[in-house]
Amino acid sequence: MSDDDIAAESDGRKLRRGANREAVLDALVELYREGQFEPSSNEIAERAGLSPRSLFRYFDDVDDLSHAAIDRQLRNARPLLDLGVGPDEPTAIKVAQVVESRLRLFEATAPPARAARVCAHRHPVIAAQLHEGRTYLRHQVRKLFASELAGVRANLVSAVDVLCSFETYELLRTDQGLSRAKTAASLVDALTALLDPHGGCS
Repeated sequence: MSDDDIAAESDGRKLRRGANREAVLDALVELYREGQFEPSSNEIAERAGLSPRSLFRYFDDVDDLSHAAIDRQLRNARPLLDLGVGPDEPTAIKVAQVVESRLRLFEATAPPARAARVCAHRHPVIAAQLHEGRTYLRHQVRKLFASELAGVRANLVSAVDVLCSFETYELLRTDQGLSRAKTAASLVDALTALLDPHGGCS
């Protein structure tokens, strides 16, 4: 076998390995979308069209696989983190934009976000990932509404953060069964009551 043949065979193995790894991640994300947040290795392998034993050629264990799937989904959603509005805009515009931005983000990341919250108590890496994401979103809101949250309203930061969180989105959309439009309206009304109760008038 020539050097070229050896190189081609090696490249082929790498491509197959990469394709199989992505198939496993796709399978796990599909299971997340179906509400199965802690599937067995057999279930994941069957969905991916592989043998259970072959899963662990690509991942150390199911925990490593879960982390990889959640991380990939969150990385894909990073462009949605941009709020599309700056802190100098009127409060009403900022409120409307942050609500719309958060809804887009949470709609895109809902399955892995739910899985992360189910698994976090057992997986320090996933728990740290959740903490990092929450901290980023909190700082984003604090910066956007810095003028509204100055002085005596500084203690409202936590409430504003909660209203803009995935957990609140889940309660409104899933627990209360609100439509997207009603969810948006509820969040806009609540944030406006906290941040601009007098409609911009002192």
